[in-house]
Amino acid sequence: MSHPPRAKAARLYTPEQRARRDATVWTVVQGILAPVQFLVFLVSLGLVLRYLATGDGYAAATVSILVKTGLLYTIMVTGAIWEKVVFGQYLFAPAFFWEDVFSFAVIALHTAYVWALWTGAAGPAGQMVIALAAYLAYAINATQFLIKLRMARLDAEAPA
Repeated sequence: MSHPPRAKAARLYTPEQRARRDATVWTVVQGILAPVQFLVFLVSLGLVLRYLATGDGYAAATVSILVKTGLLYTIMVTGAIWEKVVFGQYLFAPAFFWEDVFSFAVIALHTAYVWALWTGAAGPAGQMVIALAAYLAYAINATQFLIKLRMARLDAEAPA
């Protein structure tokens, strides 16, 4: 039985987009912010879980969540600039559409935490649960971007 030839997978970047990606300072900015945000996430996750398990360390957990949220907002803004430079639009470029869509869920959950903190809604334990939901969404979104990074590396290694 003969199978039709498989369609060649679309490349993540055109040669022009790859050149813009490699030439812009925003690629370096993203490359620095992403691991910093992930490190802050890990520390903060530990502090949040400690608070939920023991009731100790609310202030430290709160500060860590606010730092993580600030980094998230920063990486979102700088990422939108990066996307504009590379793809010609601030968000929802086809190559990163679903990552951007999910990023908005991540931002919404982090913002819900800030709102709950600001208004006192949900109480401290409830605020931490919102933070955990935001962190779960962030972990999923970070995985999306790591998969895309791997795809970009494989794409660069593939013959033209």
